[in-house]
Amino acid sequence: MSEVVNVIVAFAVIVIIFRWVTSGNDSTERGAADVLGFRPKNVTQDMIDTIHNMFPDVPADNIRYDLLRTGSVEQTTEKLLSRGFLEAPPAAYYTLYPRPQQGNANGAQGQNQRGGNQPGAGSTKPIFPPAGESLINRFGLQDRVASGVSVTPEEVGGKAAWEDTTEKREALLKERKAQMILAARQRFLQQQQEKAAS
Repeated sequence: MSEVVNVIVAFAVIVIIFRWVTSGNDSTERGAADVLGFRPKNVTQDMIDTIHNMFPDVPADNIRYDLLRTGSVEQTTEKLLSRGFLEAPPAAYYTLYPRPQQGNANGAQGQNQRGGNQPGAGSTKPIFPPAGESLINRFGLQDRVASGVSVTPEEVGGKAAWEDTTEKREALLKERKAQMILAARQRFLQQQQEKAAS
């Protein structure tokens, strides 16, 4: 009987020692889960770059934060396509993933011009093109403006069909952006004419 008790005690000691040794590796992951409120998934810089290349206007911190939750480029991309934005990370996120310091003044200036989030801001700020650059120039629509192409609000509105390939989806998204910009320009010119007439 005493041998059975010795075996049980020895087994319990081995289990306790094993848990103690392996808990040291898990403490950083547990700390991140406590700070963020969820267990973060593994995120690589390639995953962030993939989404940032598709959606350059979305801040990298918002992309990383959502990827930490989902762990999937596809799910984060789907969320961006359906909602149009990603939530800004909470202030606690910046304690685990501090922003890299800008090495040069141009990088910091470019970030400020684009309206990037400040750490702890907790809200998404709009992203504006650099001063002096119009949307017509930014999206290369000078030829359409020169040819006098008009876009009706019915052409711009509505839900688009889901295309089979990413190239077709990208082309469709680019065309819809162009139509929205041209329609907004048209409305602006009509308002200017009405003001001039009155």
